[in-house]
Amino acid sequence: MALTSNSAVEEALDERPSVEERRALIERVAGSAHFSRSVRLRDFLLYVGLQSLKDRCPEIHEQEIGAKVFGRDSSYDRSQDNIVRVNATELRKRIELYFATEGAHEILILDIPRGSYKPIFHRRRLELSPEPLALANVPIPLELPRPDPVPPPQSQYRRRANLVWIAVSLVLTACCATLWQQNRTMHRLLYAWDGKPAVAMLWKDFVKPSQQTDIVLPDASLSIGEELTGHPISLTDYINRRYMSETRSLPVSQDRRDDLADIYSHNLVAFGDFRAAQEILALSPVGSSLRLTLSRFFQAESVKHDNLILIGGKKANPWIYLFDDQMNFSLAYDDARGLGYIANRHPHADEAASYTSAQYPNGFVGYSVVAYLPNPSHNGNAIIITGTDSDATSAAAEFLTSEEQLGKFRKTLNAEHFPYFEVLLKTSRLSGTSFNAEVLAYRTYPDLH
Repeated sequence: MALTSNSAVEEALDERPSVEERRALIERVAGSAHFSRSVRLRDFLLYVGLQSLKDRCPEIHEQEIGAKVFGRDSSYDRSQDNIVRVNATELRKRIELYFATEGAHEILILDIPRGSYKPIFHRRRLELSPEPLALANVPIPLELPRPDPVPPPQSQYRRRANLVWIAVSLVLTACCATLWQQNRTMHRLLYAWDGKPAVAMLWKDFVKPSQQTDIVLPDASLSIGEELTGHPISLTDYINRRYMSETRSLPVSQDRRDDLADIYSHNLVAFGDFRAAQEILALSPVGSSLRLTLSRFFQAESVKHDNLILIGGKKANPWIYLFDDQMNFSLAYDDARGLGYIANRHPHADEAASYTSAQYPNGFVGYSVVAYLPNPSHNGNAIIITGTDSDATSAAAEFLTSEEQLGKFRKTLNAEHFPYFEVLLKTSRLSGTSFNAEVLAYRTYPDLH
């Protein structure tokens, strides 16, 4: 029988892992428990990991990650905003922790060297046995060794009894460990809302077991087209796709018409809007019962019967027009300055009539709205999540899944159950810090129940 040498095994270990192996490893690490509660770090890992799989991938730069993962402007000042470096340090720690615990069995491992953002892949070095000796070189003893004396029958019995007890102990230990793990899993399923009374109160009232709940993502191609043409698109034109055919009659050049046709042919979703959907889909135990769809494919019939979660502004998600007249806080646009702002239609004495996002050298301020209302047929519920920028929209979704923030709001309302409401949030961040969301104003509509 041929024996494999150490050098042959090492040569197999040094073989470059395939793209499929590397992609599967990235997905396992990103889907592990170490990233389950950190959407941004998971997005960070997936972006740099999948970029590294591209053929002849160059170095991945900090500016690129800031724009693609963290929603920064493509020309933002890295000397004033170190969000990528701060998160990269935490990302490296979590990757290392995965391979030390949950991924201790992995043969292929990855890491992101300091000073770089491009993951590298290599196989673990296994402890190999020394080179086997050729049988021809083993000296044959002239005298056979004497066999050990046969132990007395009583010693054999004791040895066998000890082995039986050791085996029984190992089996019992394995059974206990299995039962303990099953008990923990069952407890998480049965008591998923433990320690989250405010979150449980809102989402148990919102989601009905017998009713479909749809998360409707916005159509970013729509808002791009509106900015190019300067003409808003109504919900009726959006449903019957009239806006696509009207591009042929616009008073613009043929090249511009071709550009619009190409834009409308794609389904585009802003990263912050998708991140907002992820926040809600990760909400246990209701996340698995939600259906994710795009506003372009959403059907008018579903509005009458389903629970709705609409993400984005009216320009990208025209379904929000169905609720806009009912809302006090409405996302509007200053076309002259190219800025989104929140219009406060009926301001109280201590409130402003509008709230406009602002950019500063060391940070920025945005505004978002969360509205909890009945659906148009009043046989279900609707939640509208919108913001002046993608990060503000994401912060609004975090408000709906945060026990701390919902708990404070519930105390403010002093209500046993959440009524229908609107909340205006101010979202701010300084360079290198996490988002801070502050409730500026709210309205409640108990009569709508």
